[in-house]
Amino acid sequence: MAETLFDLPAQHERNLFGQFDSHLKLIEQELSVSIVPRNGHVKLIGSDAGIGQAKKLLAMLLVLSEKGNTITEQNIRYALSLLREERERAMIEIDREIILHTMSGRPIKPKTVGQKEYIDSIESNMITFGIGPAGTGKTYLAMAMAIRAFRAEEVSRIILTRPAIEAGEKLGFLPGDLQSKIDPYLRPLYDALYDIMGAEAFLKNSEKGLIEVAPLAYMRGRTLDNAFIILDEAQNTTPSQMKMFLTRIGFGSKVVVTGDRTQKDLPRDEKSGLDVACRVLRKISDIGMCELTSRDVVRHPLVQKIVEAYEKYEERETARQVKRGPRASGVVRKGGNGR
Repeated sequence: MAETLFDLPAQHERNLFGQFDSHLKLIEQELSVSIVPRNGHVKLIGSDAGIGQAKKLLAMLLVLSEKGNTITEQNIRYALSLLREERERAMIEIDREIILHTMSGRPIKPKTVGQKEYIDSIESNMITFGIGPAGTGKTYLAMAMAIRAFRAEEVSRIILTRPAIEAGEKLGFLPGDLQSKIDPYLRPLYDALYDIMGAEAFLKNSEKGLIEVAPLAYMRGRTLDNAFIILDEAQNTTPSQMKMFLTRIGFGSKVVVTGDRTQKDLPRDEKSGLDVACRVLRKISDIGMCELTSRDVVRHPLVQKIVEAYEKYEERETARQVKRGPRASGVVRKGGNGR
């Protein structure tokens, strides 16, 4: 067993240690080391390899803390994954880019390599497809990029849309007029706008027609020039709806299409417009395709575990159906005489 000391300024101890030293316990478990806090430093006890990794990890987290970040369990787990891939500098590079600040002063910035690539694609391409599971920040980061472009006068308006498809409930049975029935489908977009720019600024720009939140069906017949357009929940579009949307784009516009292929609410026999578009448009220049994964989930760590569990389940189900062959879908081959 080896021992070494790591200098840790007292003002950063609480941030790095976590509540009830939960962060230290996680690091100890993952790296098989013991971490003993001391005034102004910590003692690391373990194998040479374990201590070396622990020092790199603590150094990485200390830099994030010095920049004003609140260290979370998600930060710890993601830093550990980068450390195992010998990419510890990646987390520091990611943290350098701030898109903008929310009304409460909180900085919005990418937190994973996948999110950084997503942001870079939005900046460099006219159209970006952001595809990935829940919690990867697809819509929120796209919204932040739209508001930044709007404030910088790179676009004259923001248009946010999503298909108002029924997810187990019939619109006709919901109370209220058409608008009140549609609003719940658009609520996540409103929530993100309120959080980033504030309700007052949103309402002011909305009244002027500079920010528009509308169902996808309202896009038909329009030409959208000089706008930042976000199509959310694109996995629930049909191929014809996706084609209609993409052909609305005019000069000076930027488009982000977000979706999660694993959460379709379309009828079982209906193809997803998102799946078709990804196959048809993949090789066209100025169109970026960003695939986010469970590693890019930035919600509660439990969400990441849920996403990973479903991915493994769906892989097993797919493999089982392939193994069972045609009979799995109820297809029975008849003999040559038709009997």
